[in-house]
Amino acid sequence: MTARDDLLIGVVGPCGAGKSTLIEGLKRHGYTARHIAQEHSYVPDMWQRLTNPDVLVFLQASYPVTCRRRNLTWTEAEYREQQRRLEHARQHADLYLETDNLSIQEVLQRVLSFLASRRGT
Repeated sequence: MTARDDLLIGVVGPCGAGKSTLIEGLKRHGYTARHIAQEHSYVPDMWQRLTNPDVLVFLQASYPVTCRRRNLTWTEAEYREQQRRLEHARQHADLYLETDNLSIQEVLQRVLSFLASRRGT
């Protein structure tokens, strides 16, 4: 068992922030990572109830970027509602990362660096 095997990483954020892409990248690097659909839950601490991760990563993206990335046709009010639902997770995140101006690889590298620094590797 590697040091990565026993670490559960939860990933939250609004639609289009890059959660699924990050999770795929973390899994390729041997991490166990799960998307927590907190943005769709009315229960503020659902992320803890469902997963209770060892590390919580919050990926943030602006409304215009989410629309562009996922070709979303949602309203800004719907985006703001997701932000409201994510507030508890945002406050408890171990890593908060704005993804608007980062490439997929840059997001992955920043998270991997953060995880390595937490584990002392």
